[in-house]
Amino acid sequence: MADYIREIRSLVGNTKIIMVACGALVFDGEDRLLLHQREDSGNWGIPGGYLEIGETVEDAARREVFEETGLRLGKMALFGIYSGRKNEWTHPNGDRVANVLIEFVCNDYDGELAQTTEESLDIRFFPRNDLPAQLFPGQRQIFEDIVSGKETPPIIS
Repeated sequence: MADYIREIRSLVGNTKIIMVACGALVFDGEDRLLLHQREDSGNWGIPGGYLEIGETVEDAARREVFEETGLRLGKMALFGIYSGRKNEWTHPNGDRVANVLIEFVCNDYDGELAQTTEESLDIRFFPRNDLPAQLFPGQRQIFEDIVSGKETPPIIS
């Protein structure tokens, strides 16, 4: 994926582009949410990342969760699709994006939870009503939907 992004960015620079990101809200048997502390910002976020060419959105979510947490996901269901101005931002390197976030929910997983990964400073499960204060701002609406118990799948724009 990094090669694809580098190729696109070599053509358009920091111009705002539409990107599709996929992630998963992974819950354990105690209904706690898996979050990882992002290496790029120190904020806590939902594991996920950008779709690669030729990849399904489900496979992208599974790949990203594995890369960031060490867990392999089984059965997933759509949680929500998020787009619009609230999902536009600038990455620390200056690249501007208009993201379409496709989030799944999953409580079927296996593997060993990593302590850290290349993209994660820390990885933990948190109760829905006791999430860390330093949450990733680009996922604010998703966190609000998790805490509120909103019916899924919402399509938010």
